[in-house]
Amino acid sequence: MEDIKKYTFREVDCFDPTQTFDCGQCFRWTEEADLSWTGVAGDHVANVRAVPSNGGRPGIVDIVVEGTGSEEFWRNYLDLDSDYAAMSKALMDREPEIMPGACEAGRGIRILRQDFWEATLDFIISQNNNIPRIRGCIEKLSEKFGKPLGEFRGRERYSLPAPETLAGLSREDLADVHLGYRDEYIIKTASQWLEMTEEERKASVIDFPGIGPKVESCIRLFGLHEMEAFPIDVWVARLMNRFYGFEEKDKKGMKAFADERFGALAGLAQQYLFYYIRGL
Repeated sequence: MEDIKKYTFREVDCFDPTQTFDCGQCFRWTEEADLSWTGVAGDHVANVRAVPSNGGRPGIVDIVVEGTGSEEFWRNYLDLDSDYAAMSKALMDREPEIMPGACEAGRGIRILRQDFWEATLDFIISQNNNIPRIRGCIEKLSEKFGKPLGEFRGRERYSLPAPETLAGLSREDLADVHLGYRDEYIIKTASQWLEMTEEERKASVIDFPGIGPKVESCIRLFGLHEMEAFPIDVWVARLMNRFYGFEEKDKKGMKAFADERFGALAGLAQQYLFYYIRGL
């Protein structure tokens, strides 16, 4: 393992590790007893914690990252150069009824800048699955076919397997990972991925095997940082029914509403609303 480094990002507004890592956008981070979070991003491992800022302003924290990788890598991954306070205000201005409460409830959420391939693989695995099982499948897949990254905080860590690795596997090779029908999607997607340019992949996310509108939107929001993407699953349909009166089957209407009301920040609005309804 490369040397462990420590970085402190001073006086950051709108960041809470638990809200960010436990809102369903990523699956390789685990909460520690001290409320920090440890995980893997790409070929790097880290422990991330928030501590009170010396400035003492409410809601402002220092973020301490200990792990491998550069300061620039973690600044980008945690999306620390984006002004979430300004984005939150813009959403409240656009929708002043529900969004003030939602923005306050989800104040610490940041949309991570995850790797496109990792997000694609993760959200193929996520479909019709629960979060503990998703995490377990991703860890097994990484342990069997990923690159060893060394021991970190008492555990061996692994990267997610590259498309070159997965494209050469059979369904029998993946049987121990217990992916079910998703194993075929993963193998075919990896093969298709290798035949395309990056721009072709971005333009054709929904054309990869097994990817429907909801998974495509998740990949676009969490893997390509397209903040206008608005994933709609059963839980989002329920919150749109409760907050805005939509029939739960009217996903087309929900998407049109999100485009009009939330615009380029629809994905962030979705995260705030989802976190808000969990607390009601």
